[in-house]
Amino acid sequence: MDKQAFLAAITQHQGMLHKLCRLYRDTPEDREDLFQEMIYQLWKSFPSFQGNAKISTWIYRIALNTALASFRKKSLPVTYTDTLPEIAQPDHRDNEQQELFFAALKQLSDAEKAIIALYLEDMSYQEIAGVIGIEENYVGVKLNRIKNKIKSILNL
Repeated sequence: MDKQAFLAAITQHQGMLHKLCRLYRDTPEDREDLFQEMIYQLWKSFPSFQGNAKISTWIYRIALNTALASFRKKSLPVTYTDTLPEIAQPDHRDNEQQELFFAALKQLSDAEKAIIALYLEDMSYQEIAGVIGIEENYVGVKLNRIKNKIKSILNL
């Protein structure tokens, strides 16, 4: 595949990449760094893409592995300040609900985050099973448990 095909695939699936960045990083700067690292890893791996899986599955697998690998490597510095920063209030109720949802997702394990992120991308159980490496029947079981965990976190 050529450069144009790569750019088209990234453009089509960049929303999925940004969601992964949001799940695995807290600050906009860290999300941007992770996004760039994902693009780099995808570009390096692109010549080896053989089309045995959907391009979205392949992109997700590389991006998820990049997020998990860089998360393990990264040691976060601890800084202390004399004052507490002011917390900006969300402008809209939707933003507040979205922030609560992502805060709940961040409390999940890495495996649970991966499964729910694929589910939120409207992937089938079969596709999720292929990316994660578990049985298709087990995907439904895991999703139910994850949904219940999220409800519990959100006190629903």
